[in-house]
Amino acid sequence: MQQHPPATTPEEEARAVLSELADIHSRVLSEGRAMMEGWQPAIKRTEFLPSAENLAHYLAFRRFNIRPLQERLSQLGLSSLGRSEAHVLASLQAVLATLSAIAASWPVDRPNPRRFSEGAALLEKRQSDILGRDPDGPRTRIMVTLPAEAAEDRSIAFRVIAAGADVARINCAHDSAEAWSAMIAHVREAAATLNRDVRILMDLGGPKIRIGEVNEAAAAGRLFRGDRFVLCDRLQTKRGVAEATLCPPVLLDVMAPGHTVWINDGKIGARVAGVEGRRATLEVFSARDKGERLKPEKGVNLPGVELPVAALTGEDIANLDFVASHADIVGYSFVQRPSDVTQLLAELEARRGGRALPALMLKIETPLAVKNLPRLIVQAAAETPVAVMIARGDLAVEIGLERLPEIQEEILWLCEAAHVPVVWATQVLDSMVKDGAATRAEATDAAMGQRAECVMLNKGPFLAEAVTFLDGVLRRMDRHQIKKTPQLSALNSWREPQTLG
Repeated sequence: MQQHPPATTPEEEARAVLSELADIHSRVLSEGRAMMEGWQPAIKRTEFLPSAENLAHYLAFRRFNIRPLQERLSQLGLSSLGRSEAHVLASLQAVLATLSAIAASWPVDRPNPRRFSEGAALLEKRQSDILGRDPDGPRTRIMVTLPAEAAEDRSIAFRVIAAGADVARINCAHDSAEAWSAMIAHVREAAATLNRDVRILMDLGGPKIRIGEVNEAAAAGRLFRGDRFVLCDRLQTKRGVAEATLCPPVLLDVMAPGHTVWINDGKIGARVAGVEGRRATLEVFSARDKGERLKPEKGVNLPGVELPVAALTGEDIANLDFVASHADIVGYSFVQRPSDVTQLLAELEARRGGRALPALMLKIETPLAVKNLPRLIVQAAAETPVAVMIARGDLAVEIGLERLPEIQEEILWLCEAAHVPVVWATQVLDSMVKDGAATRAEATDAAMGQRAECVMLNKGPFLAEAVTFLDGVLRRMDRHQIKKTPQLSALNSWREPQTLG
């Protein structure tokens, strides 16, 4: 970015900033146009074109380091462009017009004020279309994961929907089509009785690597730092060293000494000490002082290693026969490439008999998915409504917990630029859902989730109580925040005169 000598008057400073920002604006226009030329032929849904165009301009804009200009803009009493996600060109044009007036320089037309509300209106409409309409609820919708018991106990759906749930999530990695059908019937019945617009999300299991069987040593004990255990394709011993099978065992094909493995959303961290055939010996380096159990069905991650597996498994494809007919939203686990999106859309279209496709929810769980997110969004939204889930459990393990706060912010910004709804997921109010009481950190995390279009709660015995609590947190935060923009409603905590005495 070009450096200018310090200005001595507001007019000189405005002239200098105008020159720099006009150059950025010109390059954003040309680079955004080039990006759109590559995207546009594939976009069948014309209603997505304005969003794709804004996304292209946002990506072009964020290639620049604007930080040196932001303080200078603020000192001139102008927008620092820090909240331009939903309306990039309008924001740039408005600031350029005001700079031009202060600098008495060449004239710049002001954008129509309506351009600043069009993006937010599109996002709000898509939130309602995909996640349900809830005019009496908080701005952010609430998604709940149904437990297996919801297939037999119809009261579960009634309780969570009465508490404020807007989306019922069914995890297709568990249960059967018969159980899913019963869950859906109970949700539809409860929604009709309570006059609520509740949507069904059916979440494909994807190529999630999980612990299969464990031997007696693993089942009876805990793993501590320094302990060794074995991951294998078949159990060989009942006692002695803890053993667990992998399902599917594909990780055993790519594991090598020195690789780091995380189990159960990072609760167990271990390094591969050696590999012999289809057996890998690992040494624990991260676990709580009281130890961790090696349990069946817990996820296993091998960060930094690209697995030779497809995003759609054979089981997923078989489940699509049911999902395509019953789901309002299809959750796509471990989607990473645009070709993954193309495959799922083709499988759904083959089963819909000419009917409109259900919405897709792209679950962002790996570094490659983060890298490809703009193209994943455009590929999906080109044909059907799309939302994005920040699947923070696997994502944190894959990219590292330290990077998670930064990446989840960037995903929120990118999706706002594309006018795409976001779901804030994984371990929200986890202690409350499981044990009936939230921690202070969990309450703050739930409040942060208000900037997304939906917050997801997992299953647990206190799910309905957690929905009620979350509903209250979200309503309170609605007074104070919309996306990145603070709302300056009157503060009530200090209404009395603040006198010293």
